[in-house]
Amino acid sequence: MSESTHEVEIEGDRADRGAGAGIATGAVARRLGVSPTTLRSWDRRYGIGPAARQDGRHRRWTPVDVAMLERMCRLTAAGVPPAEAARAARDLSADAPGPPGPPAPAHGTPTGRALPLGDVRLECRGLSRAAVRLDAPLVDELLTSFVGEYGLVGAWEAVMMPTLRAVGRKWASSGDKYVEVEHLLSWHISSALRRVRPAPPRRTDAGPVLLACVPGEQHTLPIEALTAALGELGLPTRMFGAAVPVAALDEAARRTGPRAVVLWSQSRSTASRPLAQHIAAGSWGVKGARGSPEVMLAGPGWAGPPLPGIPRAHGLRDAVATLARLYGSAGTAGTAGTGPAALTCPGPDAEGT
Repeated sequence: MSESTHEVEIEGDRADRGAGAGIATGAVARRLGVSPTTLRSWDRRYGIGPAARQDGRHRRWTPVDVAMLERMCRLTAAGVPPAEAARAARDLSADAPGPPGPPAPAHGTPTGRALPLGDVRLECRGLSRAAVRLDAPLVDELLTSFVGEYGLVGAWEAVMMPTLRAVGRKWASSGDKYVEVEHLLSWHISSALRRVRPAPPRRTDAGPVLLACVPGEQHTLPIEALTAALGELGLPTRMFGAAVPVAALDEAARRTGPRAVVLWSQSRSTASRPLAQHIAAGSWGVKGARGSPEVMLAGPGWAGPPLPGIPRAHGLRDAVATLARLYGSAGTAGTAGTGPAALTCPGPDAEGT
């Protein structure tokens, strides 16, 4: 299906839901993490299709239909052959008592290669299924649609983080069996973050925000998200990535004259309080007009007693708002979504998640 057709289906879904016409195939596929082609194939081969079609042509999925698809997805993810899974999904749907209602989240004990997601939104389940199948094109499509629908911060909090945490838990409990899933998902999330178009840069005399992982720290996804969110606000940034040596941090600060420095640490073994104090005490410029940065600590590695005068970010939304205020802006990029989420990288060795 072409990109333009997919967009038309989503827009049609938004218009039709208010009229009780059901959900379009493209929207259902995006929520469940299967391609529209797969849904049409299940309809054609196994009778797992919508009970009614608008105007006799366009598929419109009711809550009962979506619940049946969720059962089909759970069974196939557990290794049940599609034909057998379809029969079971249809039988359960036919036996369901009472009038149709909204589809319940797919809870229960995961089996096979399913990820232990817990109580999360359907988009997380769709993304996790695509990641477990190593369906890179669909992972990429889903992430792009989530950022477009919920905004960068909302997509990070509500979809990306819960799914990454689930992969991390599965990896930790299964040896190295799911390393490929974690790597694929992380790479595509990083790609989605970098595709976010920055706003026109603000005209300001203040230096940029310098973002770096402390020496020995390799987890970069959370500060990649922060870099992209600041870019949406048009704030200047300099992102230096993983494991930046102390001498390189000093040189970068001297050369850029940053307004703020964000130091990311995932674990306590890499968090260095003397390093944070050293960067905060740094200065540059000619004598009599020297500047020094505001230092912000980010990541679970900094848990513990606070450092005097050096704040710690307690989530992506909090970090964006705090840094925006340094530039005279109270706005937050991509604020759709629910509740704060820790600014953490949820791998198997994550702390404080």
